[in-house]
Amino acid sequence: MTDFSVLDLVPVREGGTVGEALDAAVSLARAAENAGCKRFWVAEHHAMEGIAGGATSVVLAHIGNATSSIRIGSGGIMLPNHTPFQIAEQFGTLDALFPGRVDLGLGRAPGAGPELQRALRKDLHRAAEMFPQDVVELMALMRGETTIHPTPGLGANPEFWMLGSSLFGAQLAAQLGLPYAFASHFAPDHLDAALELYRRQFRPSDACPEPHVMAAMNLFVADTAEEAELLASSQLQSFVALRTGRPGKLPPPVAGYRESLPANAQAMLAHIGQASVIGTAETVRELVAAFITRTRADEIIFGGSTFDPAARIRSLELAMGALQR
Repeated sequence: MTDFSVLDLVPVREGGTVGEALDAAVSLARAAENAGCKRFWVAEHHAMEGIAGGATSVVLAHIGNATSSIRIGSGGIMLPNHTPFQIAEQFGTLDALFPGRVDLGLGRAPGAGPELQRALRKDLHRAAEMFPQDVVELMALMRGETTIHPTPGLGANPEFWMLGSSLFGAQLAAQLGLPYAFASHFAPDHLDAALELYRRQFRPSDACPEPHVMAAMNLFVADTAEEAELLASSQLQSFVALRTGRPGKLPPPVAGYRESLPANAQAMLAHIGQASVIGTAETVRELVAAFITRTRADEIIFGGSTFDPAARIRSLELAMGALQR
């Protein structure tokens, strides 16, 4: 049986505040828990005015306090931005606060220009080269296999995940015996090849005796296909703004937005939107089933920011109602 989860960027909408974005994240997490979702993940981004999840572990504590059973985690922590010791302390704290509920998804992409590198006091490209060693060190810190012991952190037992959108992450997840989550919701190019490599090279571990795959999809569901496309238009605008070097806050929806774009922009959106469901509840059942057949994913995680937070909750509820029938 496939499990379903939610990925949230904690979007800050135009005219809105960070506080409102954090409140919306809590409401979405509660709705996900009530709908039977397994996990609620928050992604780390920095210096982006439209995304409020930069202090990921702090946001997860906020989400954990507002929920009771859903797993909470990072989708993911970009480890080159940090030291393994810092993350051991942060997620050791979360594990102490919410035992048995914490996921630690790790990613390598530095995703930062010179200004952010200076602000973080890091050579992020060099740090990215050390990513495999840092993952091993982080796990060793929590197991007590180092000379210095993080407190909190020593003995913590979050569920480790490897995130990726390329063959590198798939190979590392296989070598370390970790579950693997692929970012197909915005980078679908290497999906099939990465999953094949991961399964073929997988080395069993105590924590993960068999390959375990999560794949990401964008989700926009409404009563009509036209309404769903309207909901999706806010995220589509954000994608275009990001790819053209003009990222900002999440804009309000625009009717007919996709059709208003030049052909090259429409093609870009069609390409990065290959792992997307935009339509009615019946569309969800058909497209998600086809995606699961293609990927053989054990879990699907749904992203998809909407300008109206209530619309995303209803989208999720409609989808889960269809998928659980």
